[in-house]
Amino acid sequence: MSESVFIHTSDQLNELAADVLRYAKALGASEAAVQISEGSGLAVSVRKGQIETIEQNKDKGMGVTVYLGAERHTRRGNASTSDFSQQALKDTVEAAYNIARFTAEDDCAGLPDPDTLEMTPRDLQLYYPWTISTEAAVELAKRGEAAAFAVDKRITNSEGASVYAQQSHFISANSRGFVGGYPYSRHTISVAPIAGKGANMQRDDWYSSTRNPDHLSAPEAIGIYAAQRALARLNARKLDTRKCAVLFEAPLAVGLLGAFVQAISGGALYRKSTFLLDTLGKQVFPSHIQVVEDPHVPGAVGSAPFDEEGVKTSRRDVVKDGVVQGYFLSTYSARKLGMTTTGNAGGSHNLILRSSATKPSDDFMAMLKKLHT
Repeated sequence: MSESVFIHTSDQLNELAADVLRYAKALGASEAAVQISEGSGLAVSVRKGQIETIEQNKDKGMGVTVYLGAERHTRRGNASTSDFSQQALKDTVEAAYNIARFTAEDDCAGLPDPDTLEMTPRDLQLYYPWTISTEAAVELAKRGEAAAFAVDKRITNSEGASVYAQQSHFISANSRGFVGGYPYSRHTISVAPIAGKGANMQRDDWYSSTRNPDHLSAPEAIGIYAAQRALARLNARKLDTRKCAVLFEAPLAVGLLGAFVQAISGGALYRKSTFLLDTLGKQVFPSHIQVVEDPHVPGAVGSAPFDEEGVKTSRRDVVKDGVVQGYFLSTYSARKLGMTTTGNAGGSHNLILRSSATKPSDDFMAMLKKLHT
């Protein structure tokens, strides 16, 4: 499977983006930005050995933002369409223009500064199309679910197993000269077994998700681990209220890290709706904690050479020795805060959590010993 899985070539998306910017300028827009994307994929799910769903998707869309007025007196309008005909593109640009005419002025609205834009994006190897047939995808899902049932007779039911294969490509452009885009892929195998019976039933799941299908875990390994997780939930005991050291498993640790990112993201900060307001340069984690953002890991799910606005991304320390080194800011939120964009319009990229108190080789028991448990 190659780029031919798409109806439009990258060059054609480039031409459409240029058309949209030209229409916006002709209407009188002071600035404009456009993103055009297209995707193709397969999704299958099975439950108790039987096919539940088979979905094949082909989708496309164009979104345009039009700005009216001079700097610090800017009005903004957005519109989108899934129709790539010239008339539909013109109508969508006009809709965005008319919305902008009636919105209030915003002194922080506008395109990113030219020197922040990524004009020579690197290839991060994000595109690995999966030439899997529907029959083969169904077989992978069945193998994963069957492996879960085979672990223990206490695995009594299942919410199913799924296989997803998705390929997309896009072009993003604006009236300040930025044009960038690339194809990318993401593929997933997941299994969700149920353990126990009656009032003592517990569900859990596990999955493998990568850009390169060759790097997916075997469906049997996914099913077995999902079953073990469901079984571990049976006959759980409650703890009384106490103060103690806690070891969080990886999925929970990722969730806590996500809450931290949200709390130091621009929208929450300028609205003052966060418990971590004004924490730049302050300690919020123990001194052994480091958090690094690295958007340029080849082939990684969270990699991107530029953010949703076309702003350069870069590797940086977010937390060093427990101290916050930087926020997650888009152009707009940075202006609201009187700061500079960090290239995080659309979210964070590849966060790496490290502790000087542990080694990469430490397993669960080694970590418990370090907690004196």
